[in-house]
Amino acid sequence: MAEKNHTILTEFFFITFTEHPELGLPLFLFFLGLYVITLLGNSGMVFLICTDSKLSTPMYFFLSHLASVDICYSSAITPQVLAILLKQGLVVSYECCAAQFFFSTFLGATDCYLLAAMAYDRYVAVCQPLLHMTIMTKKTCVVLAAASYAAALFAATVRTAAAFTLSFCGDNQIDFVFCDLPPLLKLTCGDSSTQELVIVVFAIFVIPACMVVILVSYLFIFRAILLIPSAGGRAKTFSTCASHIMAVSLFFGTLIFMYVRSNEGNSLQEDRIVSMMYTIIIPMLNPLIYSLRNKEVKEAMRKALRNAKFFRRDLG
Repeated sequence: MAEKNHTILTEFFFITFTEHPELGLPLFLFFLGLYVITLLGNSGMVFLICTDSKLSTPMYFFLSHLASVDICYSSAITPQVLAILLKQGLVVSYECCAAQFFFSTFLGATDCYLLAAMAYDRYVAVCQPLLHMTIMTKKTCVVLAAASYAAALFAATVRTAAAFTLSFCGDNQIDFVFCDLPPLLKLTCGDSSTQELVIVVFAIFVIPACMVVILVSYLFIFRAILLIPSAGGRAKTFSTCASHIMAVSLFFGTLIFMYVRSNEGNSLQEDRIVSMMYTIIIPMLNPLIYSLRNKEVKEAMRKALRNAKFFRRDLG
């Protein structure tokens, strides 16, 4: 029994996450549709921000990066989900699993840091409106974005190194949608306390740290909003933050829900659903959140459609 438990794994087998094989094709088409919408929506958002001068503000600068990261984030996960559904299972090498783990961690952490940077921008815009463009210069925005990528890269490197110095042995089946920490920990053997401690310590510098920045920023924002004398002024100011609040609530809410539930030993079926929320569903929803609740984006979309119509007319 001991020898069997210490057979070193060189590949992982992802079993299909539906007990009904006949649902494989409908689910494949469903997730393929979500993926296409994600690519089109986020690419469209980046295009609008890059081509419309009215969207050349700090908030949209960060939003363009968020949309780009969401494209990559979804692309790191969804194709594997599609392959699992289409083939009724998928064999993934140790190296490919480590690469997916690294990129999903890096992109997820970048999302967290960018949302925190956007919260700081909203704080400056609401609490110090006269100094907003002086404080949030193009250089400051570039530095904050670069710091987000650098911090995420460091966190992903340490987390991946810690996770993949664990000893994986025994059963190589993973009943999950991608190489994430909770299912991998179920395959470990031997003492993994040191690696798990490193993973936890560096996780604190991502989700909790970003949440502190966001919460503190919004405490000051809400305080400033409450000091506005008119109800109309309060509503108008709050509306500038509404999309960001919704995006933050969805993303951080599902992340926290995922890891709290995993630690409490809840079913993998529930964990799969929650993981799909923050890796597949939320990247699709973000452009909708920021476009449907934003006058500037809707105006840019109308302008782009008019230009496209005129271009087709000229070609005709």
